[in-house]
Amino acid sequence: MSEQLTVTTEQVDDFPLLLGNMLRLGLPGIIDKHLIRHGLQKGLNWGWIATIWLAHMLSQSDHRKQPVQEWVRQAQKTIEIITGQKVSEFDFTDDKLTVLLRRLSKPATWEAVQKELGQNIIRVYDLRPETIRCDMTTVSGYHQGDKSGLFQYGHSKDDPTLQQVKVMMASLDPLGLPLVSQVVPGNTADDVLYIPAVDQVLKIIDGIGLLFVGDSKMSALAIRAHIHHAKQHYLCPLAKTGKVGADFIRWVESANNGEQPLQPVYLDAKNGERKLLAEGYVFERTVQTEIPGKPQADGTQKAEKIEWTEHVFVVRSERYRASAVENLKKHLETATAELMALTPPRGRGKRRIQEENVLVSAAEAILKNHDVEGLLSYTFERQETSTTKHIGRGRSGPDRAKHTIVTVRYQITGVIRQEAAIDAHKKTLGWRVYVSNAPSEQLNLEQAVLTYRDEWIIEHGFHRLKGAPLSLDPLFLKNDDQVAGLTNLLSIAVRMLTLIEFVVRRKLKQNQEKLTGLIENNPKKGIDNPTTERLLKTFRGIYLSTVLLPNQEPVRHITRLSILQIRILELLGLSPTIYSQLADN
Repeated sequence: MSEQLTVTTEQVDDFPLLLGNMLRLGLPGIIDKHLIRHGLQKGLNWGWIATIWLAHMLSQSDHRKQPVQEWVRQAQKTIEIITGQKVSEFDFTDDKLTVLLRRLSKPATWEAVQKELGQNIIRVYDLRPETIRCDMTTVSGYHQGDKSGLFQYGHSKDDPTLQQVKVMMASLDPLGLPLVSQVVPGNTADDVLYIPAVDQVLKIIDGIGLLFVGDSKMSALAIRAHIHHAKQHYLCPLAKTGKVGADFIRWVESANNGEQPLQPVYLDAKNGERKLLAEGYVFERTVQTEIPGKPQADGTQKAEKIEWTEHVFVVRSERYRASAVENLKKHLETATAELMALTPPRGRGKRRIQEENVLVSAAEAILKNHDVEGLLSYTFERQETSTTKHIGRGRSGPDRAKHTIVTVRYQITGVIRQEAAIDAHKKTLGWRVYVSNAPSEQLNLEQAVLTYRDEWIIEHGFHRLKGAPLSLDPLFLKNDDQVAGLTNLLSIAVRMLTLIEFVVRRKLKQNQEKLTGLIENNPKKGIDNPTTERLLKTFRGIYLSTVLLPNQEPVRHITRLSILQIRILELLGLSPTIYSQLADN
């Protein structure tokens, strides 16, 4: 009787690499420590379930719950060998993953998880925190939420017709590594999110003198005062609201009329040339305000007055100025066309405006909509047409009663460019005003401009979260706790992607080394700044085959790693044995 041969194959790919990085940070233990396990719960603990699911998300570029159970079934042997845990596909049912997300959605639990995870990341990778960048994004969903839920209508660059949730993130420069993430309703005002984010960062990083960088919404006086009172520093552009609007005009005029000499800021290009990036000047001023004081014994809370010195950077960016001038040109042209189209020539079916106040109101709305008030003016005239008609029926005659119908229409006759006002306005374009309480020896004009210019760093994390490989936007989950839990879990995935990229790039630069074979169309070209996505792609096509014969030990075979794959593992501080151990009998 011939013996029956059974061969099973599991697709391994980059799963061991991803899991190896997570284990290095102690991720299973961190999550399990803060997620309470039910006394009757059987199978894997929450830490391992979350970690394995995260590795699946990153490896398969799929955050849905439904495919996980089937994937675990085909990769069970790989998972068990790497984790040392007894794994069942029933640990990853839709119901169990739902419970996991619900637990991760609790604010206190999530804050504890990301606090310990952030501290571990800084310790394990020997990071030196100096600059924290704060920003937020929105994620849309195709469903309706109630007034108390996460999904609300709000300002969005993605799709304002859809309800959305808002994600606030504080990340560590220059990695773009998320340290803190918060999920809040989509109509939440941005400025109320900064102080909680700053406070959570300071629970992770124990020290003083951190530089928090944010957009103009962070420039609210209460936020700046809070950061200063916490013995930290801030850098943000001032919003042109209130008194700042008048100050802004005065500061720019001081530069344009030569009262303030401008200091150039150059950018070193890759070809060795120095390109003028911006010009500006800096001055100091004293800022005073009140902040909430410590609670008193009687329950009251007195305000505390604080005062500090602030540096004001008045800067004109060359690229920003060129873009603003081009936008102004387009706005002037569009507004002119819309004004002339407001009163089309006479003709059947053509609209006519019969009241002067209606014409003026519509014209002023166009000027305001395109932000060209005072830059364009228009002329119009009142046109009358008289028509005489007989009254009643019958033949016309000299004694037949008549009446005259007067038709009035208002017509725009011309649009005039106010060249003097336009030229004066152009001189204000390209200017921004930044403020910081950092000492000048730590943050001068050039450093302030270059630091804020790196705002794209945190945007890179948002792109990964909302696009490939995590694809959170659009959201198809409906329950708020599921949305918050999944967003929190995916923010850990962004941390993993960021760390892999950072560690490899740092090691390559230390070794003055470049990796070849990463670019498909040019495999001989070496690069020292590979993305995580490009690195993980090289591990596609690795399989674990298991051969079973009756009454014999199973024989396992793993696809041989290439020289490039081995080198990537070494750069990450991982041993190739995380793959070869899968084939040990």
